[in-house]
Amino acid sequence: MAERYVLAYDLGTSALKAALVTFTGRVAALESHPVHLHLLPGGGAEQDPDEWWAALVAATHRLLARGVASPGQIAAIGCTAQWSATVAVDRSGRPLMPAISWMDTRGAPDVARLTGGPVAISGYGVDKLWLWIRRTGGIPGHAGKDSLAHILYIRRARPDVYAAAHKFLEPKDYLNLRLTGEFASTYEAMTLHWVTDNRDPYQIRYDPDLLAATGLDRAQLPDMLPATAVLGKLRPDVADELGLRPETHVVAGTPDIHAAAVGSGATRDLEPHLYVGTSSWISAHVPWMKTDLLHNMAAIPSAIPGRYLIANEQETAGACLTHLRDLLCEPGEAAGTRPEGGALNPHGVGGPGGEAACLDSAGAPAGAADPHSAGAAAGGPHHSGGPGAIERLLAAAAQVPPGSDGLIFTPWLYGERTPVEDPWVRGGFHNLSLRTTRGHLVRAVLEGVACNARWLLGAVESFAQRRMEPLRLIGGGARSALWCQVYADVLNRAVHQVDRPLEANVRGAGLVALVGLGELGFSDVPELVAVARTFEPNPAHRQTYDELFRAFLTVYRRNRGLYARLNRHTPA
Repeated sequence: MAERYVLAYDLGTSALKAALVTFTGRVAALESHPVHLHLLPGGGAEQDPDEWWAALVAATHRLLARGVASPGQIAAIGCTAQWSATVAVDRSGRPLMPAISWMDTRGAPDVARLTGGPVAISGYGVDKLWLWIRRTGGIPGHAGKDSLAHILYIRRARPDVYAAAHKFLEPKDYLNLRLTGEFASTYEAMTLHWVTDNRDPYQIRYDPDLLAATGLDRAQLPDMLPATAVLGKLRPDVADELGLRPETHVVAGTPDIHAAAVGSGATRDLEPHLYVGTSSWISAHVPWMKTDLLHNMAAIPSAIPGRYLIANEQETAGACLTHLRDLLCEPGEAAGTRPEGGALNPHGVGGPGGEAACLDSAGAPAGAADPHSAGAAAGGPHHSGGPGAIERLLAAAAQVPPGSDGLIFTPWLYGERTPVEDPWVRGGFHNLSLRTTRGHLVRAVLEGVACNARWLLGAVESFAQRRMEPLRLIGGGARSALWCQVYADVLNRAVHQVDRPLEANVRGAGLVALVGLGELGFSDVPELVAVARTFEPNPAHRQTYDELFRAFLTVYRRNRGLYARLNRHTPA
């Protein structure tokens, strides 16, 4: 019999990926098409939903043209996409304004007004903390990057759009609407609207008290389904546009972080994975809802029925390496583009010479598994700094001893979310000398990002009340053997480098769809995701990295007030 496939889509901040995933979870073919991000004054970040769709069509056509599968072999479609972005659409499904990106902070003052109070803890009114944490497991973030903040901003700044909006949709739900005509979302995708009662993972629902507290209109929010639900079939006109059969099923799907968790293979309870792309996180599925307000971390609904997912995020990881690459490149080499550094590029990302040109040796886009932007950092040739720019930098870093001769890099280039929520903190090199070389700078970036992960790991292990080991490593950073070893040494944990780590997101989207079709169970997933190599911590480096980590924390604690004074009126 001819092999059958899921057509999986992964919409990031700078590219859309389309892949054919076999019924055993293998990515058989992948194509990518760039999309642009537009940064605006005052913390705005927007994208064009029509450009998303055009990218989906273009990537699909190229994928099918490779001849790996015929339309008749594609059993279903599954989408994942950047999470906590907002598309306001009218009754016909037409966008009423550009999509507000997960990076947009213009709703921060609206959230502050909503969640404050005369008696406050960490800026939150005590009564508000009790209401939200007890029912949702968390509370709207002060940074203003949650979906709720976007809608509140639209209500304040664009009342015409708010009044005309039939639904506010997450990006994957907008793609599903275009595919099927259905206005729908999934339980875990709606978490960051902060209006769902999540106490029973099998009975998540919109909560009347939370809707009243936020002032959101239930009619403007989509109905919710499980991530594995079959949403419907392709609209006939869309089937013609894509070159697929109208009988093709569309599974509801899940956001990027949830898809990456599945695609890492860590679907059993308390099995951790570490994602290293533009951003980074350490996460695991757990059987309980829990909140750590101090470290801005919570266990929230996951794509797996009856399970929660530890949610946290380090804002910049691989983006630090690609930003350094662009700073070190000659002007002629960089050509004015920054395909991986979406958060740092004021002119948009993914254009000519950008991600579409960034191919690894397998022909996959360099950012193919990055949930939030194309940032997957390490190891791919042909970046904006010229062929092999990242490889040359990593080779230089490999010549520098562990600890970078005392050079410390702090990776807070876009503020920070976890293990501290601090929008004013900024990155930097500390303890530079005339002996500092380019290799020192690069290795210090690798170690500084890993030190931040160690800081986060301590909070995650306290949250989970267990040692997290081994850690499955996915994302662009996992392509670098040097960075994998740095992580193992800095964290003092065994690190499992997942095979083809850039494909974790799109593989996860395909696996969720396969569960929805009844072809797999989530318990089957760990055996389907191979580990390419295991990196053990080197005991000889233990003292060096313990000292470096202590100094890393000292830099933050002694300078956080300075960062706030310097940056309070300067968005990242």
